[in-house]
Order: sequence, then structure tokens, then C-alpha cells
Amino acid sequence: MRLLVTGGTGFVGSRLVERALAAGHQVMVVSRDPERAESRLPAGITIRDSVAEFAGDKPQAIVNLAGEPIADRRWSDSQKTRLMESRRHTTREVVALCEQLAQANAAPRALVSGSAMGYYGEQGEREVTEQTPPHDEFAHRLCEMWEREAKKAEPFGTRVACLRTGLVLDAGGGMLAKMLPAFKLGLGGRIGDGRQCMPWVHREDLVGAIEFLLDNDALNGPFNACAPQPVTNAEFTRTLGRHLHRPARLCVPAPLLKFGLGEMSRLLLTGACMRPRRLLEAGFTFRYETLDEALAAILSR
Repeated sequence: MRLLVTGGTGFVGSRLVERALAAGHQVMVVSRDPERAESRLPAGITIRDSVAEFAGDKPQAIVNLAGEPIADRRWSDSQKTRLMESRRHTTREVVALCEQLAQANAAPRALVSGSAMGYYGEQGEREVTEQTPPHDEFAHRLCEMWEREAKKAEPFGTRVACLRTGLVLDAGGGMLAKMLPAFKLGLGGRIGDGRQCMPWVHREDLVGAIEFLLDNDALNGPFNACAPQPVTNAEFTRTLGRHLHRPARLCVPAPLLKFGLGEMSRLLLTGACMRPRRLLEAGFTFRYETLDEALAAILSR
């Protein structure tokens, strides 16, 4: 397969690229800094700085993961615009490529595009599937726009699947990289009252889900990309502390987070009890169904 990846140097994209190469696929990566990307990715990848430059390569499938990190900066109005436009711009470039290739009867057969659990907004303790109505807030509007732009590739004959991803866990990056230093010192603890749900997914399972959606021509629309057994923030905290043999009794008060992070604190203080119903119904098998299994594998490395 000729596979084009945007966001290929990120925590998820880089692992997808490695596995695609190992499977014998021809891999192409879009990066704003090709030299830096070349230093971070395995040899044998074609790297260019725009989606349009790959028209002559006629990619057969596209994975669209590019976007400004959502939790790196406080959500000022200008930062919200950057979050929106970074996703809109790249996704529109991808759709334009699909249109261009369709005119040559070479439209990519599949586009797997990023989204996130933020699509649903705050959901309390109810079980959340792909059919659950969202709560209207900024995270939902961001994800809804991202998915809407990706779906514009469908009229050109490209099947579109959108992954509403939970918190991605693995060694060397993601959320755990930020949490582990404090937890190893015994300074970890719950956030707010700890009752908010934290849908999570091991990075290997997330990449496996992307591969699964690329390979199954009957699957389109939204898919919750999270382990079958989500946990609350308090449960996550206790489990991580137990695996590290460290106490995790501290608490970050909700008012302190709201004061320091403003609206962005909702990412930490609210959640959705998300379940991967459509992936499971389609026959996808998770290697890491429980948080205990995932953390045992990650922390043993």
C-alpha cells in the first residue's frame, strides 16, 4: 500500500509509520520541517512539506493526524483559532488531494482522520457510544469541525473513518511522560474529586485500530478509539501509584486548576465514559483491555 501520513512525527504517527514500514508499505509523511522529520523517523520514508506535493505518488490511503496540540497552551481566543485552523488547513489539503486524484481515477480508497473524545464534551457518568449526543462546548466544536472537513472527501470516492481517541498511553511520550516524574516522587494524586471518566487506549491498540480501519472497506463514520474498560481519574491515579509502588494521595483542587488553566481545565475536570462499541462490533480485538494490563506492559520496558 502507498500510505500518506500527516502528523507522522507525533507520538501516534511515528509508531504508525514504523509499523507500516515493517509491514512492507510505501510510506509518505507530510512535515513542516522535513529535515527534522528525517532525523526522527526511520529510513526509507518519503518526506515533503505539503500534502499537495504527493499528488504524483498517488497514495492509496491517507491517515490524517496533524494538528496543534490541544493541551500545550492556555485557551486564549488566539490559541483556539490556532487549534481550529491547524486541523482545518491540513484536512482541507487532504480533501483537495483526494479531489485531484479522483479526477485521474486514482482517488485514495480510505482516509482515517483524527478526532478525539472531546467530541462528546462533558457527559457525566453515562455510558458513551458513537451515537451519544454531544454536549456543546469548545472541545466538541473543534472535533466536530475536524470530522466535518474530513467527510468532504467522500464525494470523491474516498471512504472516511474518524477516530475519536481517548488518552494515549505508552512509554516515551503522551500523557504518561508528563505524569510519571511526579508520581515516581510520590507526588501524584487525583484531579478535582476524581470522579471524571478517563477513556484511555494503549498506543499499540490505537495504531492497530488505524490499520484495522484502513484494511476494512465496509467501515466508515465515527469510531471511539479507547479501551473497553475506561476508568475514573481516581481509579487511574490509584492504579498508576500501585504499579509504581508509590503513594498517590495528593489532590489538585478544581478551583486551582480553573484559576491556572481557565477553560482548558475542562479537559482535566470533565470526561466521558466512552466505549469502543463500533470497533468491537466490527471484530477489532484489543491487546490491552484493562489499565492494569496496559501499565504493566508499559512500565516494564
